[in-house]
Amino acid sequence: MCYKKSGFLEAITGCMFSGKTDELIRRLERVEIAGRKYLLFKPSIDDRYKKTAVVSHRGIELPAVLIDSEQETVSGLLGALESANWEVSLEEADVVAFDEGNLFSKKLLDLCRELIGLGKRVIVSGLDLTYNQEPFEPMPQVMALAEEVLKLKAVCKKCGEPATKTLRTTSSKERIVVGGKDDYEAVCATCYARIRKEQEIS
Repeated sequence: MCYKKSGFLEAITGCMFSGKTDELIRRLERVEIAGRKYLLFKPSIDDRYKKTAVVSHRGIELPAVLIDSEQETVSGLLGALESANWEVSLEEADVVAFDEGNLFSKKLLDLCRELIGLGKRVIVSGLDLTYNQEPFEPMPQVMALAEEVLKLKAVCKKCGEPATKTLRTTSSKERIVVGGKDDYEAVCATCYARIRKEQEIS
């Protein structure tokens, strides 16, 4: 009797500079070593480093296909792959991965469900909280759906303790500001609370 391959979802999360993209790349490299095929997608809004690659803050990179927000559907993936003239098809891919899941729309959750139903191993990496410490949708829903959740920590830029918070160092109040070390710092809960209080006073 032939059984259909079971799909499943993995979520990689944490604050800025905690190594989420490094971990995503590590997992995909192991997929490649195993002789299997994968697809890696990134939101088109993420124009840091390279437009057509997922790049960690340490400079490690893998080629990626761009997806616009609200296009997170199977037909959207197929269209993006066709536009990019990608070598690996969705049907061939054993693994489908998404970097910066917090920059996608809520459609990502239904897309993950559909890919799991197709027997795919799905990996989503992204921030769990905004700089204001609010749930960074759709990552909380992705984490709830996932069979495996890895929550990483960084190192506090202020005191050296484990960091779980993302501190925005610019004055922008926009919910989404795509940036790096010039715009954000990883800090522990104690330092985050102290700095935010000082900012409110000033």
